[in-house]
Amino acid sequence: MKKGIITVSREFGSRGKYIGELLAEKMGYQLYDREISLRVAELSGLDVEFIEMQGERAASKSVFSFAFAGRTMDGQSVDDVVFNAQQKVIREIAEQGNCVIIGRNSDYILKENPDTMHVFIYGDMPEKIQYCKDFCGTRSDRESIALIREMDKKRALNYQYYTDQKWGSKENYDILLNSSTYGYEGCAEILTQLLNIKMQ
Repeated sequence: MKKGIITVSREFGSRGKYIGELLAEKMGYQLYDREISLRVAELSGLDVEFIEMQGERAASKSVFSFAFAGRTMDGQSVDDVVFNAQQKVIREIAEQGNCVIIGRNSDYILKENPDTMHVFIYGDMPEKIQYCKDFCGTRSDRESIALIREMDKKRALNYQYYTDQKWGSKENYDILLNSSTYGYEGCAEILTQLLNIKMQ
């Protein structure tokens, strides 16, 4: 029997997480987001808030900075510890099937799993700016754009370091959707239909 496993990667402000929530609700699937960080905290012994920050975001300004991070006696940086625990948790979740996994390089971690559908959600800048003003407390377009670029850069650097691939590149996903074009409900409905086709 096929398992339904959807990974959702997203630009900051595109509401990819919300679309994932809608999709999980429509399909009756389990949604995994912060729950992953909680499990990683149990495995690694690290603080969950720290893991939330490190889980898919580079703390450094360049990919080369990862290589010079402080390391344990077995050669792992704290970032490596988080990523390795994250891989273990995500693979365990995928074994159960019927789930939506938000971010955390899950598309790469599960790239060999035939039951997965990998999704990337992006959006137009006006809608992303409005999201930042509504939910992130930014007060101007300029401040919003700076936040969007900073968050996306951190995700891209983290992804590049651990996957050696380009974040957001079409080669890494089964479908890319513009949430500004189709709307949040529309994206969830499209994904529901595609998933139902895949599950046949």
